[in-house]
Formats: sequence, C-alpha cells, structure tokens
Amino acid sequence: MNERTRLTLAARPAPAEGEPAAADKTRAWQVSPARAEKLKEQARDMRRNPTEAEALLWEGLKDKKCGGFSFTRQVVMGSAIVDFACRSRWLVVETGGASEAEMARNALSDRKLTDVGVRVLRFADDAILADVAGVLAQIAQELHKPFDKPQPASANRGGERSPRTASRGGNRHDGARAPRRFTGGRK
Repeated sequence: MNERTRLTLAARPAPAEGEPAAADKTRAWQVSPARAEKLKEQARDMRRNPTEAEALLWEGLKDKKCGGFSFTRQVVMGSAIVDFACRSRWLVVETGGASEAEMARNALSDRKLTDVGVRVLRFADDAILADVAGVLAQIAQELHKPFDKPQPASANRGGERSPRTASRGGNRHDGARAPRRFTGGRK
C-alpha cells in the first residue's frame, strides 16, 4: 500500500542527491514525479507535432507579438498540459474541438486551473482557422485586463501566523508586537 504524503506549511527539506528538484515543484499539484515526467514527454511531443490551429495561433503569440507578453507552448500545469501559457499574467489559452468527451474533460481542467487563480481562454480550432486575428485580439484584450494574483497557500489567513512572521518574532497571540532587541549601531 502506498503511503500518502501529508501537506504542511513547514519548510521542506532539500531534495536528496538522487531525487530530482522538479519533484518538489510537482508536490503542490499532487502529481507524482513519474506522472510529471510522462506529462513532460507528452508536452514535448505535442510541441513537435502541433495541430494546424495551434501552429497558426503560435505564429501570433510567439516573440511577444501579442500585446508584448511572452507565451510558452504546451506547458505542464498540474495534471494537465495547456496549449499556451502567459505566466506573468496568469493566463492560459486552450485550443481544441467541441466533442462532448472533450468538453467534459476541458471543464474539469478549467475548474482545476481557475481554483488556483489561472484565467483560461478556450477557442475552437474552427474559430482560430477562420479568424486568427479576431482570436488574437480577444487574447490581447484579456491580457490587458486587471487581475488579482492568487495568494500563496502560506499567506496569512484568519489570524493564523505565517511561518515568515513567526520566525521573525512578528505579532504575538495577544495582538501586541514583540519588543525589538537593541543590537548596537547608531542611536
């Protein structure tokens, strides 16, 4: 029986010599290192063999052509591979068909991404092939909208102390600030 890892706010130990550093990044998404490696290989294959719509859209997104923002193709996010991602604006652009099976899978993927604060735009392949300029205009419009970056899981919520403030002698439980120590220097 596999033992499940427990998520905590405590600092994680550095990875051992044999353990890849990428495994530490995937734990937040609860993806095993073996699954993450398979997704990485699949994303690489998808970059090498894009669909016609993906290739056309990539021409308009690469080299900061869309609003001056940088995009990356076939990015692994959690247990999904997104077609295009603008990391600085927390925006994902997805392409695809409109079959019923794909729509159900896409809805699940979208929910997982929006739960962590990623904005998702979806376009049908037919729409991209028919009017790529219109699709790029919609993407540029979304890129320029203001948005709130998601707070990290260790952010201070409901009076809980984050590990950062706790280690620096921040707020005490009674609400008073801890006294500062004089360490010398100018008066």
